[in-house]
Amino acid sequence: MALRPVQVNFKARDDAALGRFWAEALGWGVSSEGPGVTNLEPEGFVWPDPDAFYVDLVTVPDPETVKYRVHLDLASTSAAHQAELVARLTELGATPADVGQGEVPWKVMADPEGNVFCVLEPRPRYQDTGPIAAVVVDCADPRGMARFWDQALDWTLHEVTDDHALLRSAKGSGPYLEFLRTTGATAVPSRVHLDLLPHPIEAQEAEVARLLALGATTADVGQGDVPWKVLADPEGNEFCVLGRG
Repeated sequence: MALRPVQVNFKARDDAALGRFWAEALGWGVSSEGPGVTNLEPEGFVWPDPDAFYVDLVTVPDPETVKYRVHLDLASTSAAHQAELVARLTELGATPADVGQGEVPWKVMADPEGNVFCVLEPRPRYQDTGPIAAVVVDCADPRGMARFWDQALDWTLHEVTDDHALLRSAKGSGPYLEFLRTTGATAVPSRVHLDLLPHPIEAQEAEVARLLALGATTADVGQGDVPWKVLADPEGNEFCVLGRG
């Protein structure tokens, strides 16, 4: 059995409008599995291709207004590309954001619904990730998060320190998953979370049991009767284990 992050999920006020922004930002295709849901796929891939990573946006009444603990880092290939990307995202409706970053080489921005993201300066580590360099999770204890997520996923742990931990697909494709030590990181509802896909899909129940044994807990975010299971990691970050349906 295996379990891998297959997509990042945004709670949205307007999934279609926010989906158009992110599709243009990433250069990805757009589809919809039903009302209130917008799906973004990298060109040339069909969900759930194991070599790809996706974005889902779901309209949720009154999505939480909180300090966002999960954000995307976008990759750039040169200083000129970073500047061009920031300019293009601004034209699409993004705005500069101040999260107390001070003087740093990356640009902090917010999408049209206020979700914070970063446009990174060129970094060798991220040259082959595609447009999303990393999914970044604020946390209090990166080493603790590394212990849980390294056992939870079939991804490879690349680096762990007191300040951050990095995991990536064992195939060396797609974005990194990064846990970043942040002062004041708290367990509050997040508008952005990971969806995990079991392989085979029928292993959902067994994978949920395994995650609970590793230290995950069940979570109720008002999901009701749905085919996916909502859990939280040891620091309270919600994620979903997908099932058939």
